[in-house]
Amino acid sequence: MKLRRRKRHGAEVSTHSLNDIMFFLLLFFLIISTMANPNVIKVLLPEAKDNKEKEAQKTLQLTVDASKTYYLDGIVLDADQLDRRLSAVVKNNPDAACSINMDRSLSVQDLVDVMQIGAKNNVKMYLKTERPS
Repeated sequence: MKLRRRKRHGAEVSTHSLNDIMFFLLLFFLIISTMANPNVIKVLLPEAKDNKEKEAQKTLQLTVDASKTYYLDGIVLDADQLDRRLSAVVKNNPDAACSINMDRSLSVQDLVDVMQIGAKNNVKMYLKTERPS
C-alpha cells in the first residue's frame, strides 16, 4: 500500500505591491522635504588667514544711505561719479572688489542699480548684511 505524502506549500508573502508603495512613499517624502526647506543649503566654509589681509587691501567700501547718497571709501559721489570712479579703479586694479553697505529702507531696485554700475565696470560686488540679534 502506497501512501501519498501531502506536499506542503511553504508560506509566501506577495511583494508585488510593495514596489508601488515604496515608490509613492519616496516620492511623497521628496516633495515634502523640498517644500519644508527649499533654500537651505548648509556649507562649512574654509578658513584662510592670508587672504583676509589681502582682501582688506583690495576691497572698496560702497555705502548707500537712506537718501540714496553714495559713499565710496568715505567720498560722497552721485551715480555718474560712482561709475567713473569704479572704471578708474578697475584700470589700476582689474581684480578690484566692492563691498556694498546698503540701508535696509531702500528698495531692491536701488540695489540692482548699484550692482549694474559694478557689472558695467567688471567690479565684483558683495552685499554686506547684519547678523540678526
